[in-house]
Amino acid sequence: MRKLTYFVACSIDGFIGDPDGDASSMFAFLDEEFVGYLTSTYPETIAAQGREALGVKGAGNRHFDTVVQGRASYQLALDAGVTSPYGHLREYVASRTLGTPPDPNVTVIDQDLVARIRELKAEDEGLGIWLCGGSQIAGALLDEIDELVIKTYPQVYGSGVPMFAAGFAVTDFRLESVRTFDNGVLVRTYSRKR
Repeated sequence: MRKLTYFVACSIDGFIGDPDGDASSMFAFLDEEFVGYLTSTYPETIAAQGREALGVKGAGNRHFDTVVQGRASYQLALDAGVTSPYGHLREYVASRTLGTPPDPNVTVIDQDLVARIRELKAEDEGLGIWLCGGSQIAGALLDEIDELVIKTYPQVYGSGVPMFAAGFAVTDFRLESVRTFDNGVLVRTYSRKR
């Protein structure tokens, strides 16, 4: 059974973006220490446009071989002219409106997201599945999430896009590890309590 991990960046108060979905203020914390951690520990989570610049273009996947993201997250790449932001992974976009994807590496999930994720998790081989965002699909997939890796940036947004869209029951996770960085970023890893 493969694991679904919500690997996500958020503010101290739990927002993954401001009210317009913009999280670019978090880029200020991408210093040498933190970027070194990301490129050595989670190189597959670096998007195509950053992989070469950070020297991880040919880096192997350590945790994930599949990425699932919502339409709004994928739209950020499309707006930058990138049709396959994670071409080194199998890419899935959950969207009822995208239609035919603009890249052959991208598969659109336009119905029964939970069933499709269960199929991916049931595959016999492969690494984990990275839930990239956003809050709508994270809320829809909460019962399928096995692990949370939360990169918490030392900022308060006050309002914005929450980590999970509302409308679900309280779910318990167990803290597995906390990694702190000199710039104030925390990376917390949680596993689902069974």
